[in-house]
Amino acid sequence: MDVSELEMFQDHRRANWVRLRTLVVLRWIAILGQTAAIVVAVRSFGIQFEIGLAAMTVGASVLANLFSTFLFPENQRLTERQAMLMMIFDVLQLGLLLYLTGGLNNPFALLMLAPVTISATVLHLRSTLLMGLLAITIVTLQSWHYLPILDPDGVPLELPLLFRFGFWMALVVGVAFLSLYARQVTNEMHTMGEALLATQLALAREQKLTDLGGVVAAAAHELGTPLATIKLVSSELIDEIEDPELKADAALIRQQADRCRDILRSMGRAGKDDRHLKQAPLEAVVQEAAEPHASRGKAVRIATRPDLGAPTAQPVIERRPEVIHGLRNLVQNAVDFARSEVEVSLSWTETEVRLRIGDDGPGFPPQLIGRIGDPFVTRRKEPQDRGKRPGYEGMGLGLFIAKTLLERSGARVSFANGGGTDRDAGRLGGALVQVVWPRAALEVVPRPSPEGGLGENQPFTA
Repeated sequence: MDVSELEMFQDHRRANWVRLRTLVVLRWIAILGQTAAIVVAVRSFGIQFEIGLAAMTVGASVLANLFSTFLFPENQRLTERQAMLMMIFDVLQLGLLLYLTGGLNNPFALLMLAPVTISATVLHLRSTLLMGLLAITIVTLQSWHYLPILDPDGVPLELPLLFRFGFWMALVVGVAFLSLYARQVTNEMHTMGEALLATQLALAREQKLTDLGGVVAAAAHELGTPLATIKLVSSELIDEIEDPELKADAALIRQQADRCRDILRSMGRAGKDDRHLKQAPLEAVVQEAAEPHASRGKAVRIATRPDLGAPTAQPVIERRPEVIHGLRNLVQNAVDFARSEVEVSLSWTETEVRLRIGDDGPGFPPQLIGRIGDPFVTRRKEPQDRGKRPGYEGMGLGLFIAKTLLERSGARVSFANGGGTDRDAGRLGGALVQVVWPRAALEVVPRPSPEGGLGENQPFTA
């Protein structure tokens, strides 16, 4: 992921998630509930209150819904301001209805939590705080200023003062707690969704680069023979032609053929899309992943250390884009913060393949080490921190993408800080990342063809 792709997530607007139709449907449900409560209270229990004013208050919501339905299309997406105004209207309408029906003596005052909780999931923090303060203000006023409701005998129905105070306190705490809880859960869900999307984009780009490399390699292989023929014929013409102008033209043809050969050689390292080119020894895959960061002024060393009793031959693995891109992100992070040296240590047993990436930098922040691998975990917000990573603007996505892609390949990824002065990876005093695969999940098991070899080459398709 580059900076331009990450900025796509920063420009996201929470309120644009909500359709007008969603809030209209919720308001219709509230209108039906309020109407049913009024009818049951009057018809079944004989409770006395300002029925006309209460009906007008409910009617205001009906008019607002009809206005929204006929004025805007069903798929209308609300802006931040529009969503906030709709929810403010709902809070004020509910507050007026409670004022007409006993204030906090009315058990339906609990419904004041609904619009505040919804705002916490779809609005920005400032709008959510405004909604919460408005709800708390209305609840506080309802505890002292309201029109009483009467039983059939005309006796006011009121809670004892202590119970009314407890109900007020419960509503205030509920507004604060539910808003915080709903906002935190929603933030984590959408943060994870954005991070997973970034991971998919990174994997798709790596896959495209892999496919493009195969196309270039195939082109370099297939064009090698005609270019060699052109060079041979042009050399013979140079020896046979006596006309200086024609000889210069033939020399130019040979020169351009050499240039084409050099260009193709620099773009592709392999030949046709042979089966064996899709797999390579473990060290070769790690070198390919680390190569883009090997010339950034830090020494990147790769060491192989098979465990005692393990096969001496390196495991042969598939060149999978998720493995290469995940390891590349880990190496990039190590190079970014290393002082002078990064070491990648490879080891294997009969059942496991282990890779450790260590650097001699300051290590992971102790207070964040338990959260490393989560998306958008970063402390690099100050200019002096960004200066440590020339060419990059971190958002905490790199390690998350690496961890997600490597775990998709069957690996277990862990993060720690090294210590001591040994030269092993992770003993350089800086950060340490360990990746462990079950050998069966990573290694390619040779399957000889009936002909005794790898079989015929397959046409490359991309």
